[in-house]
Amino acid sequence: MDYLAIANAPIFWALCGITVVISLAQALLFMRQAKRAAVEVNLEQGLANKAFKIGLISAIGPACGVFIVMVGLMASIGGPMAWLRLSIIGAAATELSAATMGAQAAGVEFGGNGYTLTVMAVSWLNGAGWLLVSGTVTPALEKLRGKLSGGDAKWLAVLSGACSLGIFGYLNANEIKKGLGSTIACLAGALSMVAIMKLIVPKHPKLAEYSLGIAMVIGMFFAVMHDLAVA
Repeated sequence: MDYLAIANAPIFWALCGITVVISLAQALLFMRQAKRAAVEVNLEQGLANKAFKIGLISAIGPACGVFIVMVGLMASIGGPMAWLRLSIIGAAATELSAATMGAQAAGVEFGGNGYTLTVMAVSWLNGAGWLLVSGTVTPALEKLRGKLSGGDAKWLAVLSGACSLGIFGYLNANEIKKGLGSTIACLAGALSMVAIMKLIVPKHPKLAEYSLGIAMVIGMFFAVMHDLAVA
């Protein structure tokens, strides 16, 4: 049986839907508490509703970027799990990387040949480990953060950036090994990301949240053009 048929089974939609509904309920509860707090602090009437509308409109951009990544995840790990992971977390780059590294740990390309039901399960589980760790270790993270940075926020930012560069550099290096098409996709995506952040975002800051999705689309476009040219 095709692994995607199992991944998209009604039971998974139902199970993932429970978590998504809980997340929605939490958002509604936060909204209610915010309105109550606005009354308690004598916030100007109508200001809370105005702030909510501004936040709602501002969230459209980031949601579109996440949606693009979710479509890609759906093609490999199924709709329910992609919906779950990006609905409650929203970190598109993190979830895509976690699923990719899960496939690589099983020795196959993410969504490519040899990507079986077992490998898909590894991709699923690879995104759950950090949730378990964050849920159990978070209370101690502040102390660890203080020890690592020595109280220097700038050093902590450099350390975090270096970790991210190492992770994504490793992923890109593995993709480049697969051939010219993958190399072109990685380079086009990387260059477009730099161009967006350096040339476009300073003038249009709201586009920063779209940058990952746009870079992915550009990278895929050039990879497809290469494949068509070769064919």
